[in-house]
Amino acid sequence: MKVLVTGATGFIGSAVVRALLRTGASVRVLVRPQSNLKNLDGCAVEVATGDLLDAASLHPAIEGCRQLYHVGAHYALWARDPAIFYKINVEGTKRVLELARDAGVERIVYTSTIGAIGLPESGGLGTEDTPISLAQMAGDYKRSKYLAEQEVRKLAEAGLPVVIVNPSAPVGEYDIKPTPTGQIIVDFMKGRMPAYVETGMNLIDVDDVAVGHVHAMERGRLGQRYILGHRNVMLRELFEMLSQITGIKAPSVKLPRAVVLPLAHLNKWLADFITHQPPRIPLEGVRMAKYLMHYDCSKALRELELPQTPIEVALEKAVRWFRAHGYA
Repeated sequence: MKVLVTGATGFIGSAVVRALLRTGASVRVLVRPQSNLKNLDGCAVEVATGDLLDAASLHPAIEGCRQLYHVGAHYALWARDPAIFYKINVEGTKRVLELARDAGVERIVYTSTIGAIGLPESGGLGTEDTPISLAQMAGDYKRSKYLAEQEVRKLAEAGLPVVIVNPSAPVGEYDIKPTPTGQIIVDFMKGRMPAYVETGMNLIDVDDVAVGHVHAMERGRLGQRYILGHRNVMLRELFEMLSQITGIKAPSVKLPRAVVLPLAHLNKWLADFITHQPPRIPLEGVRMAKYLMHYDCSKALRELELPQTPIEVALEKAVRWFRAHGYA
């Protein structure tokens, strides 16, 4: 059976490819002409060159595929032109899913984000049913993914055979970019974390996220969303685990958000108008820090048998990989 994976050169996408190959699936990957294929080294896949922004390039990629994993997205906390988030994440998603529907693809898994899941106003854990609105979204990435998920849900209501997965913060090997969470690990390893702004997050091994995708395809309920996460931690706990793994001292100075927020605004201004490079202190990251992004992942454990590799093991794999590839 032929399966198409978009975003296959990225962190989650390449993990999904490897998980599929372990099942014996015949995998085709959609890659842009300028994509770095390093994460696919050693993977026996068929490569289709195309772009989510170019409908004509997507037809041959989708042709003959019975399943689609739409993992591709523009994932960052800053972009020189914010419109790119909406062109790729919203318009590109709608385009590829409609083409898949028209091509007769039998089943689809769409990769959303934990940021599209709400958090209770009174505190506690967010679930797949916790409401959220566009006004609560911090940054263009989250807003675009929220809007994209709304489009996917409309298509599902109209009969598209799609399951939605919402990964939390994955860690592990092949974080080539790296992701914002991976960048925290790299900065810690480089000794660039003298202080921190406390926040909460949910961590999961990226290989467990990949298995969650495969299980969502096999047994997820159509039109449903599943949080692919594992352990709720505070940022301080993450640093303590990294300290145990690396021997590097964890930062002990906790800064109030009110102190860091003006610096983040300055960093964004410099990035937008002077350096045109991602800011060292991402404004959206500081804004998100006020939320304890802790979630109840029991639905995916119950219905998808989502694996739960110990987070310490996932962090050890990430540290080893970053060291081996010269990140720190």
